[in-house]
Amino acid sequence: MREPLRIIVTGDLVLDEPDADHWLAGIAPALQDADLVVGHLEVPHASGGDELAGDVPAPAAPPENLAAIARAGFGMLSLAGNHIADCGARGIAETRAGLTAHGIGFTGAGADMDEASEPAIREVNGWRVGLLSYNCVGPEASWAAGDRAGCNYLRVETADGSLIAPAAPLSHVPQAALDRMARDIAALRTRADIVLVALHKGKVHTPSLIEPYERALADAAMDAGADAVLGHHAHIVRGIAFTGERPVFHGLGNGCVVTSALSPAQDHPARREWAERRKTLFGFEPDPAYTLAPFHPEAVNAFMGELLFRDDAPVQTSIIAVTVEPPGRPVLANAPARGPIFRYVERITANASLPAIAIAPDGRVTPA
Repeated sequence: MREPLRIIVTGDLVLDEPDADHWLAGIAPALQDADLVVGHLEVPHASGGDELAGDVPAPAAPPENLAAIARAGFGMLSLAGNHIADCGARGIAETRAGLTAHGIGFTGAGADMDEASEPAIREVNGWRVGLLSYNCVGPEASWAAGDRAGCNYLRVETADGSLIAPAAPLSHVPQAALDRMARDIAALRTRADIVLVALHKGKVHTPSLIEPYERALADAAMDAGADAVLGHHAHIVRGIAFTGERPVFHGLGNGCVVTSALSPAQDHPARREWAERRKTLFGFEPDPAYTLAPFHPEAVNAFMGELLFRDDAPVQTSIIAVTVEPPGRPVLANAPARGPIFRYVERITANASLPAIAIAPDGRVTPA
């Protein structure tokens, strides 16, 4: 019989500030205690590249910060998101090379669609863990093609037929996209004991909102045999659902996001304009103390998911409560702070019209 396998899953990583070890140190003790840690790398880590046109491009993070991500305990990363192609083919290539050099498995972006869609597989404690990564929010210019670098994606149609972009009103998932994801999951199941599906999805900066297409994607992944769905992109945590014992994290929020790219006080005109416009679009005013993480005020209620796999039992799901200290550093929540975060997650789950959940004092999550 195999040893139990404890996996921690986190949300977005944006580390374009110096001293990445410092920003990750507040959560690293929990990460380093796990058998495997899976996160989402939001931006390329590269020395340069061609800036992607047609969206608000994020700056590249320093390549050396990938070493800090490895030191913090991350073993696998999903890459398919709306910013991974912001420095073009060079940014993706340098990121893949850096991750390989630091021994971090990855999936979701590459020099062409074949490379971008190749799953990541890692063997830990006798378990083969497979990861698939899909961008579901655009922009279309970031998507990989047969001869174009970019990210793996699932097309979600817009309500009015306009180009897909992260802030567009998304409507429904074509059956062809659902069928492709189901084929990918079935193929990976022949190579892995555990299949994790990472979906970059949802409307950013909005508490509790889980749109119909997100539910359809998560349900389809579970119906196809995924062991867990890992949602990210919204920069705020979302509710948790279950298919039997298997969890859907509709939003893992920010794993660790420290960036100056969202500050109005910068030279890049598109990023400066977006920093102001998103407050009007999404109805929030960031706390001025959070200069490196100027998100919705409720984003300070954070968590990491924890999955325990054993040969003789269904997967056990827990969350690890995290608070965010100014100017944006995540830290493991102390005992007095854990209860309020657990109640927050129960509340946003109910507010999203998901089935009720109960979170025990030790973080164990079950259907209520």
